Amino acid sequence: MTETTEHMRALLRREGVVLAPGCWDALTGLLIEQAGFEAAYVSGAGIAYSRLGRPDIGLMGLREIADTLTAIRERIGIPMIVDGDNGHGNALSVQRTIREYERAGADVIQLEDQSLPKRCGHLKGKSLVSADEMVGKLQAALDTRRASLIMARTDAIAVEGFEAALDRAERYVEAGVDLLFVEAPESDAQLAEISRRFAHRVPLLANMVEGGATPIRSTDQMSAFGFKVVIFPGGTARAMVPALQGYFASLKQHGTTAPWRDRMLNLTELNDVLGTPEMLAEGAKYDAAAVATRSTHKGTGTDGDD
Repeated sequence: MTETTEHMRALLRREGVVLAPGCWDALTGLLIEQAGFEAAYVSGAGIAYSRLGRPDIGLMGLREIADTLTAIRERIGIPMIVDGDNGHGNALSVQRTIREYERAGADVIQLEDQSLPKRCGHLKGKSLVSADEMVGKLQAALDTRRASLIMARTDAIAVEGFEAALDRAERYVEAGVDLLFVEAPESDAQLAEISRRFAHRVPLLANMVEGGATPIRSTDQMSAFGFKVVIFPGGTARAMVPALQGYFASLKQHGTTAPWRDRMLNLTELNDVLGTPEMLAEGAKYDAAAVATRSTHKGTGTDGDD
């Protein structure tokens, strides 16, 4: 088991809610870690937004997401909860998804019961695979995983209704998943009922989508409901887009960044965020002058005891 996966397990065992903002690349992941969050949610929607400039309607492939995970994991040391969509196909595709995502550094892998092509959980027009097929896919994931936690997500509220979603969730919990995610509950009453039925059996995740179907609640409120993990996956993009729109409008109008300068980092500040001084210092240990100095010391016997 990896250190980050063990940390994620510890977070789920302790009191309180795990709050995980959404990221889609190494920079957004780094900023989440630097802000002091203990986990990041790698958003499939966010990857589609940033890599394709397109909505979350099933356009991203397994390899694109796995490569993104690899880059994020190389840069951050906090657990990653990863949107695995519907496993990119059937049970055999799910097995490959689990292997690839684990290799890329995923700690929790989320699988949903949408059929192909999938779409954002708060968009209309979704369709589902049967509960039996989803149970088979979850069993394939559980049989394949080596260390990661498997989270089942059902999108049935918007398709089959709330009671049917609870029935599906029951099947998925019985299959042995590590976390449960009932997507897009529409009221506090539904949040409370999900918690009443499942919170004592499996950690529950809630998805906060600004403008989505679920009422936005704070982590304290969600903890009172009985939820263990709260994600704000798209909030990062919804905060970033207006900022960049304003910046670009200002630049186009004025032909300079001067009016926006107090809302920007300068070059030194950005390099500090990225860790440039530390990287340059690390590289300097291996440049030609440093190697020559070490070689000279070894030749004269001055770098250690006789």
